[in-house]
Amino acid sequence: MSHTQIPDQMTTVVLDSYSGPEALRVEQRPVPKPGKDEVLVKVAASPINPSDLAFLGGNYGFDNPPPVVPGGEGSGTVVAVGPGAMGRYFLGKRVACLSNGQKDGIWAEYVVASTKGGVFPLNKSVSLEQGAMSVINPLTASAFLEITKEGGHKAIVLTAAASALGQMVNRLGRSEGIQVINVVRRDEQVQLLKAQGATVVLNSDDVDFDRQLHDACHEYDAHLAFDAVAGPMTGQLLKALPENSTVTVYSCLSHKAPQTNVDQIVFQGKTITGFWLGPWLYSNKNLLQILMLWRRSQKLIGTDLKSEIRARYPFQESRKAVQEYTNQMTGGKILLKPTT
Repeated sequence: MSHTQIPDQMTTVVLDSYSGPEALRVEQRPVPKPGKDEVLVKVAASPINPSDLAFLGGNYGFDNPPPVVPGGEGSGTVVAVGPGAMGRYFLGKRVACLSNGQKDGIWAEYVVASTKGGVFPLNKSVSLEQGAMSVINPLTASAFLEITKEGGHKAIVLTAAASALGQMVNRLGRSEGIQVINVVRRDEQVQLLKAQGATVVLNSDDVDFDRQLHDACHEYDAHLAFDAVAGPMTGQLLKALPENSTVTVYSCLSHKAPQTNVDQIVFQGKTITGFWLGPWLYSNKNLLQILMLWRRSQKLIGTDLKSEIRARYPFQESRKAVQEYTNQMTGGKILLKPTT
């Protein structure tokens, strides 16, 4: 069932091997057909996220055999549906869509998504471009604040804090009265966050960074850190935190395994955990609770959960777009679009 004319062929971005952006190309593929409890989305835009970079290099939780279409999230309009009542509900609606890793991703003119957590209706006030960036970072930021509050924490440490996600966590933290101890890599990132209202921003390249981090963790009694870097940074965080603290690793920007000293684990009661948005959502919440979390985040897309857009590229320039994002991951998102 469809409201619009759907072509037989579509333009897609394809990854030929898990070897980075040089393995990307554009090709024509048949438009997929939605099955039971699925919808077909005509894609408007899809952002490049750190998780997409990890996917391109074969360092993410999805390992579909190439050639494969990348892209973790995006937005568009539902133009056809398969059998099932939920599909009929979404027909004609503007939606955000999320790849579950079992099929091709969002960097295509048309994608099939599941009605059971793969598509979310957009508020009328949310543009398709903002809607394209309204799942992964906003829901992750919301999850971090929920984990923080449920654990009774009044302060957290956050690495890669100048990222789009980091800025969202900071804004939510200020709204909720949570002190964020921010860790960044460059002086301009320090100034960026301070200009936005952050009070504690540490540069990991400073010679006395470890002392600064230790002092801040103990001053604010921070027992929880969210780490996007991994590698040696995980160990630095554990060392700085008080006893009985936790570092939650949610990315691996260093491309190295988390490192730590066994004394911190055995004798100081410190732990390392992991966070991945999809499993966290579906193991902690039912579908109704997920939709309630989504509705709350939609109300904040224009404020605390807003993403700035730095550039827009057509699918044909996906290599260039990914390279630009790789070179500078702060300063605004880069969107891929079927056409600019």
